[in-house]
Amino acid sequence: MEASERPQLQLDHAGDGHVRAIDDRIVIESLTVEDSRTAKVVRERAEAGQAPTHTVRDAIEIGARVLEREGTAAEVEYVQTAFERHAGELSEKLVKTLEAGDSQLSERIAASFDGARDGSVQKQIDKLVGEALEQQRMKIIRMFSSEDGINPLTDFKSEVIRGFQTLAERQKTEGEANRTRIEALQRELVELREGAEADARVAEEAERGTAKGRSFEELVHATIEEIAQAQGDAAHHTGDSANESGSKKGDTVVEVGGALGSPLATIVFEAKNKKLSKNDAWTELNACMGERDAAFAVLVVAGDDKVPSGLEDLTEYQGNKIIAVLDREQPDPLALRLVYRYVRARVLATRDTSLQVDAGGVRDAAEEAQAALKRANRVRKSLTGITNGAETAREELNAMIEDVEACLIRVESLVAAAADDPPG
Repeated sequence: MEASERPQLQLDHAGDGHVRAIDDRIVIESLTVEDSRTAKVVRERAEAGQAPTHTVRDAIEIGARVLEREGTAAEVEYVQTAFERHAGELSEKLVKTLEAGDSQLSERIAASFDGARDGSVQKQIDKLVGEALEQQRMKIIRMFSSEDGINPLTDFKSEVIRGFQTLAERQKTEGEANRTRIEALQRELVELREGAEADARVAEEAERGTAKGRSFEELVHATIEEIAQAQGDAAHHTGDSANESGSKKGDTVVEVGGALGSPLATIVFEAKNKKLSKNDAWTELNACMGERDAAFAVLVVAGDDKVPSGLEDLTEYQGNKIIAVLDREQPDPLALRLVYRYVRARVLATRDTSLQVDAGGVRDAAEEAQAALKRANRVRKSLTGITNGAETAREELNAMIEDVEACLIRVESLVAAAADDPPG
């Protein structure tokens, strides 16, 4: 009864079997499938332990699903083909429509975007942008021109103004102070200039034989005059006396033996209270000898610091020049006295080539006298300001002085002996 009520598929008597579809089932009777691949699958699965009926059932189910999908794909392909056909027709219609309205659309676009036409989009945009920029500019101007708190530069402007005011006041104060300092410096410069000019005038006067310079020149002459008298010589102060040519070179001229008779030789002394260069010293002494007809020249300076650069005192130069120091502040005539006697002996030994003088003895004695004179002078200088041990040093100095005097006596005796025994 139930089987007759359900939908049934009529028996298929074609072929070698029968197939019926009942609801969601199919009944197969005496159906033979001739397919080697299907037979192979059933056989392999049977060998693997799977019932043939189960394999056939799976194959039918799978095949039915494949057949169903193929039918759906065919329907989709139909729909797609129909859609493409209708879309093509619609596209052709749309193209025709666009082509028909193309000229009108172009005119409307040109009218809207033509920059040369009033009311165009460009004109409207330019107008809107210009108005917006002008409003923004005016707003910024009002903001920065305002004196109230909305101006962001109000504090800055105030600080700048205060800064410039402070700077101006400071510069004014510093300017006044600088003017005061400059005026003080100018006064000091004037005073220094006046003092320098005064010192220069004093120095010039001293060199011309007035004021302090005159005193040193006179001091030198008085010392030489005293030494000359003890030797029977004549000393003349010639610093202010011109020679036959009108020159006043040479401050003191000594005539050797002039106090006893005719002069045997002439020595010139030049006193200087300033430091000369070496070249100036030689120029000065050569001029003195030439203008005073002297055989030897002595430069007497007012201190060790006045000795010309590159030269030494108590050293004979060029065979007819020597430098002696007579300290202006502490005049010790010892060095000048020894130099005087040394120079006197030198000129006497060379005054007359006809004398039979022991030249070797004179030369040796003179060299010993000069060396001893230098040693004595070094010791004399070292005694300046010494308070302890001065007596011992002075004794050594006296011994050296005696050596010098002994050497000088030998020179003098040799010269005297030659003078007393003239050649036959």
